[in-house]
Amino acid sequence: MPSSDRYSLIGGKHRKIKISALVVLLLAVGIGIGILLGYLIAFSIHYEPEPSCGSPCQDADPTVSSKLMASMEATNIRGFLSDLSSKPHLAGTPEDFETAEYIQQKWLDQGLDSATIYPYHVLLSYPDDTKPNKVQILNDDGSDNYTCVDMEENLRPEDQNPNIVKHFNAYSAIGMAQGDLVYVNYARVEDFDYLATEQPTLNLTGKIFIAKFGKIFRGNKALNSQERGATGLILYSDPADYGSDDPTAKVYPDGWWLPGTGAQRGNLHVSDYKGDPLTPGYPSNDYMSRIDMEDTYLPDIPVQPIGYDDALAFLRELDGPDAPSNWQGGLGITYKLGPGFTSRGRKVKMDVHTTRERKWTYNIVGFIRGAIEPDRYVIVGNHHDAWVYGSVDPSSGTAAMLEISSAFGKLVKSEEWRPRRSILFCAWGAEEYGLIGSTEWVEDFAKNLGARSVAYLNIDQAVNGDWYMRAKSSPLLYQAIFNAAKKVTDPSDADKTVYEVMVERNGDYDNPEIPYVSNLGSGSDFAPFMYRIGVPGLDLRYTYDRSLGISSYPLYHTAFETFYVMDQFIDPDFNYHLAASRVMAEITRDLSDALVIPFNCQDYADRLKYAVDSLKTSYQQDMADNSINFESLDSAVENFTASAQELYERTGEVDRENPLAVRSINDQLMGIERAFIDPLGLPSRPFLRHIIYSPSSTNYYASASFPGIVDAMFKIDEDPNQDERWKLVAEQMSVAAFTIQSAASTMKDYQL
Repeated sequence: MPSSDRYSLIGGKHRKIKISALVVLLLAVGIGIGILLGYLIAFSIHYEPEPSCGSPCQDADPTVSSKLMASMEATNIRGFLSDLSSKPHLAGTPEDFETAEYIQQKWLDQGLDSATIYPYHVLLSYPDDTKPNKVQILNDDGSDNYTCVDMEENLRPEDQNPNIVKHFNAYSAIGMAQGDLVYVNYARVEDFDYLATEQPTLNLTGKIFIAKFGKIFRGNKALNSQERGATGLILYSDPADYGSDDPTAKVYPDGWWLPGTGAQRGNLHVSDYKGDPLTPGYPSNDYMSRIDMEDTYLPDIPVQPIGYDDALAFLRELDGPDAPSNWQGGLGITYKLGPGFTSRGRKVKMDVHTTRERKWTYNIVGFIRGAIEPDRYVIVGNHHDAWVYGSVDPSSGTAAMLEISSAFGKLVKSEEWRPRRSILFCAWGAEEYGLIGSTEWVEDFAKNLGARSVAYLNIDQAVNGDWYMRAKSSPLLYQAIFNAAKKVTDPSDADKTVYEVMVERNGDYDNPEIPYVSNLGSGSDFAPFMYRIGVPGLDLRYTYDRSLGISSYPLYHTAFETFYVMDQFIDPDFNYHLAASRVMAEITRDLSDALVIPFNCQDYADRLKYAVDSLKTSYQQDMADNSINFESLDSAVENFTASAQELYERTGEVDRENPLAVRSINDQLMGIERAFIDPLGLPSRPFLRHIIYSPSSTNYYASASFPGIVDAMFKIDEDPNQDERWKLVAEQMSVAAFTIQSAASTMKDYQL
């Protein structure tokens, strides 16, 4: 594509044009006269906006909300999902590019002002078709006793597609490992702590580990195993985490539960830097320098996923002591720790040839220009790549997003309405490999996005169950979520709203009269916006009943995650997709069209106090024993709370007929999340820059409040250099206090 097109949405590309000195002089004179004339006549004319957009101080049209919702239909979403999940479309493949083109064309057809593809050349990873990955049990003479399958079994026509990628975990090291097997539960830090304290004679060094998927990010499992001396790691989905105790429950293709050959594909990109591993901190454009492969923060050991049928063949032969009761799983055997097998001389062999190679990935950005504040962006996004068919992850979200964009496009195309602020619909590439597409785009346009973005709204997995709508969010967006959820009927009960069902089935721990909203954590494309440049984010989806006790929807990242499963078992009528779409559309409309941005800074103050109280519960006594107190942090939160109250009151009293006053208030509201960004980042995690929230250092899926402090306190008693560690704790306490004080100052009126 022409280079000028690539920069058309966010910023223009300078062109070198040769002009004579005379022309330059004439232009300068003309511009000067124009400015003077404009100044002289400014007092005699009014601002005349586009006919469809109203005056600069006009508040949102209350009828637009109902028009948007009425125009959305479940059958449309079903059609989008059928198209999107009709074939495997792994990042970096021709089918992935075809998906990008499909989304681009839909946005152009729907009436968006533009839809542009942004390519990036990034490091991806694939199994080697000429050298299959193998996990085996060898007899004492080296002959093959058992070999794991490398694909799901054929249970429906979709399972026979030749483009289904074989079982693999992206970015595994290439290598062969052979030796005794040890069972390490979920390969969490606490699991290895148990082995160290309760099984001190069990030598882990040089062993191959087998661990269950679930509880924490698989990349953390690989890192933890590598640090404990493993030469290889086998991962599998245990029926206790991805199956049901109900004897009537049926596995695919007769139900949504996981069959024994299903294996969870996924990446092992565990660094705090998400994005292209070769260009940390910078966009992976062709002109950008790349670091050497050995300098990337990727695993040094081979890692391979298998199905639980194969895992049973390994675990039922394990020798050694019984694993503790809370390590037992659902395979109908007594789980033992190892090392080695009861049949002496048998060993495990891993032979992994997973590649690391540069490929193209594609972001698609659809643009609706704002009528009054086009330089303010409300961004709605989801990734489009999938490990195989991806009917849940991510295509349920993309199908919903396409119906949302269609509803907005109809109003814009008819010239009936145009939002006050610009709306960007974004479909990201290579998210499954570590949030690559969204991170590269944020890096590419960080200056503009950091100054102009109102919020980032994520809709990855719009539906993976039918129990209630789960929300993760920055505290600034709580009220926007609640207000939208109150306007949409819940599919489970025609007499209740989405909000009411959220309260009933997922009420807040401290205030059961409102829904519980969790912190964002990571694992999807809101992360670079929130943690790198301070753009408040949210992530919404309908999900399953947590009392099922499963780690994820059962067919997660397997070849069995097909359109058939969604259409038959998860959301047959697509009414949950429709409800999710309507809630997200209403949040988008509210943020893009309200005269005053609907952020509630008081909710942030409440969450800060809650986070500090949690810190005190965990660490106050230990800190006091080392002469560290909470006085500065408490004072900062008090000042933030007072400033939040003041800004809240001024927001309600702002002169809504004065565009400069409104713009000033909105700028302050937009600056709150950004005020928590520290350009130095967290200790040892410089690409995570949000001082209040970040992904956990021991589980990238989870969220940590005050991550710098929590990381400094982690296993502090085991550090041989106590003085330095406690110095780091004191430093992080002061950084947190300073950051909150600074954020409080940004909410004050006029003065510093």
